[in-house]
Amino acid sequence: MSSRSLLTALGLVAATLALAVVLNPSAERHRDSVRAAIGERNALAKVLGIGSLAALASSYHSLGVASYTSVNGHTLSVGVMGMVFVRDTP
Repeated sequence: MSSRSLLTALGLVAATLALAVVLNPSAERHRDSVRAAIGERNALAKVLGIGSLAALASSYHSLGVASYTSVNGHTLSVGVMGMVFVRDTP
């Protein structure tokens, strides 16, 4: 591998990591996603506001390039590059 290819590869890795840090979802983004996902999965849960309760009870953890929320030690959602994925079962 030539030095130019190595520098290009390192530059791409650095740019990707910088983009991941900038796009790391906030705590509010996680909470909004949890509320929406629980409401979509169960109409009664939406009416009773269970999604809002779960979102408020969750703890936000940032890893710099990714983040997650947890409730009672169970991962509820994972976020990376501006996207938040809510687990089916907390």
